[in-house]
Amino acid sequence: CGSGCSPGACHHRMTQGLVLHTLSGKAYEELKQECLHRGVLFEDLDFPASDSSLFFSEKPPIPFIWKRPGVSITLCSHPKFILGGATRTDICQGDLGDCWLLAAIASLTLNEKTLARVVPLDQNFGPDYAGIFHFQFWQHNEWLDVVIDDRLPTFNGRLVFLHSAERNEFWSALLEKAYAKLNSSYEALKGGSTIEAMEDFTGGVGEMYEVKKAPDNFYEILEKALKRCSMVGCSIDTSSAAESEAKTPFGLIKGHAYSVTGIDEVSYRGRQVQLIRIRNPWGQVEWNGPWSDNSPEWHSVSPSEQRRLSQAARDDGEFWMKFEDFKVHFDKVEICNLTPDALDDSAVHKWEVTIHQGSWVRGSTAGGCRNFLGE
Repeated sequence: CGSGCSPGACHHRMTQGLVLHTLSGKAYEELKQECLHRGVLFEDLDFPASDSSLFFSEKPPIPFIWKRPGVSITLCSHPKFILGGATRTDICQGDLGDCWLLAAIASLTLNEKTLARVVPLDQNFGPDYAGIFHFQFWQHNEWLDVVIDDRLPTFNGRLVFLHSAERNEFWSALLEKAYAKLNSSYEALKGGSTIEAMEDFTGGVGEMYEVKKAPDNFYEILEKALKRCSMVGCSIDTSSAAESEAKTPFGLIKGHAYSVTGIDEVSYRGRQVQLIRIRNPWGQVEWNGPWSDNSPEWHSVSPSEQRRLSQAARDDGEFWMKFEDFKVHFDKVEICNLTPDALDDSAVHKWEVTIHQGSWVRGSTAGGCRNFLGE
């Protein structure tokens, strides 16, 4: 599944550090214009369509074929970058344990301004298509523009990794590829923390709660976080590696990263009930307890209330559950609070940020263990 760090993948991400957007150092627009002028499609030499971009510690288990959405008729004849808006239903997990990343992307779609920063919207497969796309990530206190080509790994004519529910929509698959390039390979995305990706998408400040030890006003904390456009994820702990991806009797997956997409109260039989909305990045497999998609509780809720809550019985991985049940079944909540430059002006946004620049200096401000001071 990928919630929680895989030591090999996380170490690989840390040791690789930043990558330049291209070996030439040229920016996206310059490269695109060069391709259009020469009448060729862009090929990224930094992140080639080869096994080295897929895995760093193993060989591909199946013969991957790299295909361009706009060229390969077997992959898609009429590709779109974004189809009907970028939404959380565009995020369906493939054969890669990066649910932590997908949960963050789903949360990202809830804030249009933040999404547009990470996923520049002036990209398409139209007349000026040149096989080149770019995405932006926050790294070491600055926004890094990552340029990629649109060759994607496929098997039997279908995308192997992240894909949209709409087969001809490709923004999410290309975003995953750009993030894989940032981290040197797709395999490097196996296992991780949702808060890690949230911070890379926003430059925000993360905080974590153990649900069983959360303060009494935890509902209000989450409610305020979502109103402030903070990104929120949650997960269920595992007691052993064998429990990873284990399905509980209630349809929840252990060791799996979910995104919190809403919180609200509903009038039910004369009283107010606190509900929370969760999304599984698989795009399927949902909570089957009280307030799940087809539960009888919804029969006592007016149609207008159901519309207000966007309640629909669809197998899309998203579901409502009672907040009290959420506290019983989930163990961890991660919140990424956005800084002012990522937020729209509003009275409810009261975050402030101060940045202090500095560096470690050997023998002065840097230190090691007691046996090797200054190292």
